[in-house]
Amino acid sequence: MTAAGLLHAFRRGSWQPSLDTGPLPGDTGLRLALVPEIVAAADRRHWDATAPGLPPAPADRRALLLRALDLFEHAVLTVGGLGPQSRDDFAAALWRTAGVPAALTDRWTGMLRTALTERPVPVGDGALALVALPGNTFTCMAAVLEQAERSACVWMRPSRREPLSAARLVAALAAAGWPAERIALYPTGQAALGGLIRLTDRQVVYGGAGLTAAVRAAPDLTLHGPGRGCALVPDGMDTQAAADWLMPLIAADSGRFCTNVRTVVCPGPAAPLAAALAARLGQLPHGDWPLTAFREPGAARRAIESITVRMRPGDRLLTPTDPAGEAAVVPPHLVLIADRTGDPARHPLVGHEMPFPFAAVVRATGRDAAAIAAGSLFVHHPPSRSPAAQEKRRTA
Repeated sequence: MTAAGLLHAFRRGSWQPSLDTGPLPGDTGLRLALVPEIVAAADRRHWDATAPGLPPAPADRRALLLRALDLFEHAVLTVGGLGPQSRDDFAAALWRTAGVPAALTDRWTGMLRTALTERPVPVGDGALALVALPGNTFTCMAAVLEQAERSACVWMRPSRREPLSAARLVAALAAAGWPAERIALYPTGQAALGGLIRLTDRQVVYGGAGLTAAVRAAPDLTLHGPGRGCALVPDGMDTQAAADWLMPLIAADSGRFCTNVRTVVCPGPAAPLAAALAARLGQLPHGDWPLTAFREPGAARRAIESITVRMRPGDRLLTPTDPAGEAAVVPPHLVLIADRTGDPARHPLVGHEMPFPFAAVVRATGRDAAAIAAGSLFVHHPPSRSPAAQEKRRTA
């Protein structure tokens, strides 16, 4: 794959360039073809006119999707505008543009396969589905696979921060023999997302608080917003045992998943556990816990500032940080929230999500702890206290 190029959209069964483009993060020179809403509207009319005459969807969609995932992981694939792309090319491009290290690229690819094989085969229908993907992880393409197995056609809207994985999945599906007219890639600006929602029959949308707040409800829309994951430390739990349990919940997948712990709730003094966690987080990256990087100018500095501006008098940042905030890889951050009277659930750092390992440790009991848990989609308990280490409280 060349160091520069235009990543194409995929629509009406083929790769398509566009006069409307935007840069990808990083210094690769790569640009992304953007699809105007008026073009998407014309494509919806084209779909309605041609869909009845298309060859039927594959009889065994699951087998074809598994074949596509094999190709996604291992094959040299032709990606529109970029040309042949090997597995190593893909991993290198993700690192240069989205800051995703190869270890996470491999892990997340395996998670896509697991999500597909562990899910029941859905009943198919004639819907045109939309999946709007986030930029933090490509594991959310599991929703694309689910909709491909269920729907007549799937439109993907990739994040402009990380469209490469969605483009590679399209190339893998095409190479596996998936009908080209039944999959599409529509990179757009954020303002066009509402139009794509109106143009499609069923939608799955991922995004942060800003994006999800801007999305209007639709009859068959599933919205996945911030998880605000929290962990409830039981009274009397050994500090080192608690740190052992919490570290992967905070640090796994570089803190990019909605299930990652952002708030650690202690029933007693929080300082000992906060110190133990800070010491361990300060040793990252290592082993199974690599760190991702920021590729947009100033993004690392802004990320750090989003934490410090939310700190209140008496709060302490216990982890080292780059004072300038310009490092491509931001180290993990851990804040000990001051033990004060008031409403800890309303502290601005409780549930605050970052695209790297971050947690706030707070002392809270009774109603205060329950209020923090109520504001989280994912509440974690030690395995010895619950059959599952994670309780999903509601669907985003």
